Amino acid sequence: MKSFEKIILGKDSTIKNVLEIIDNGDMRIALIVEKNNKLIGTISDGDIRRAFLNGATIDDNIENIIFKDFTYAKVGDSKEKLIKLAKHNQIYIIPIVDENFILVGIEEVNDLIATKEYKNRVVLMVGGLGTRLRPLTDDMPKPLLKVGNKPILETIIENFSKYGFKEFILSVNYKSEMIKEYFGNGSHFGVHIEYVHEDKRMGTAGALSLMKDKLKDDFFVMNGDLLTNINYEHLLNYHLNDDTVATMCVKEYDFQIPYGVVNIDNNHITSISEKPLHKFFVNAGIYMLSPQALKLIPDNEFFDMPTLFDNLIKHKKKTISFPIREYWLDIGEIEEYKKANIEYIDIFKGKD
Repeated sequence: MKSFEKIILGKDSTIKNVLEIIDNGDMRIALIVEKNNKLIGTISDGDIRRAFLNGATIDDNIENIIFKDFTYAKVGDSKEKLIKLAKHNQIYIIPIVDENFILVGIEEVNDLIATKEYKNRVVLMVGGLGTRLRPLTDDMPKPLLKVGNKPILETIIENFSKYGFKEFILSVNYKSEMIKEYFGNGSHFGVHIEYVHEDKRMGTAGALSLMKDKLKDDFFVMNGDLLTNINYEHLLNYHLNDDTVATMCVKEYDFQIPYGVVNIDNNHITSISEKPLHKFFVNAGIYMLSPQALKLIPDNEFFDMPTLFDNLIKHKKKTISFPIREYWLDIGEIEEYKKANIEYIDIFKGKD
């Protein structure tokens, strides 16, 4: 995403202010925001021309010409979705907003179409035993189980690759020779793959101690049993723009209690909530880390990712969350595996 500071205005601005933005840049649009950069509308050259035809002057306030039915996208929307959105609406600039409609960036169609390649590495944790998926994993590691017409891990690598992330490190253990035989050095898939072997169970963060010398730039870490169509480029920009040491992707999880909950103060009933719905954010198993985070990981010990985040927080290092609205599925059990196969075509072949 590109920065938007040069093309934003408040609703108390004049038409002259908008023309200065449009004439001095190549964006062809001004974004109108309220407090905290909450996006409320856009104004294009065409909007101004129509205003002039209706008698407006250059010194008039813009409030009456703000286009409020504007096209926008949410953080994490896939590249395919953004391109389709731009083509359908015949626009060149797409504002990107968060859940609260706070403007976080802009995407240019030409940039979306152009081929990019990033140096940030992707670490994929693919060494687990997959015990909950037995007997499917008795003779095959979980990342090689097919969803749709290809292994889970292949879909993960392809999704990163289409956003320009080509450098992969696979942390392997269980039946690692099968993974190495299938993917090799990655050249067949248009990427570069290295392997790090865990001789013992080390946890998601602990395994990173085996590859510290390879991680000189901010890098992704992801469990190798996840299917998601999030925009990894947005995740990178979100992480870098906030100048954070560690970013954790989170997914909203709803849990409804199947009974009426009685709220009690001492022995007095204060209220009754019928089948209340509780919402939580859960760890989605996808992370973006700065090399600084590696300093808090002990060498050659079991160390999980929640413990790393706890330590970062204790050391007052900046950690943030990246909410996932897109499709996300943890293929941990047989039922999730069946669900993934049912949903795969719609999610990864039809609706991007």
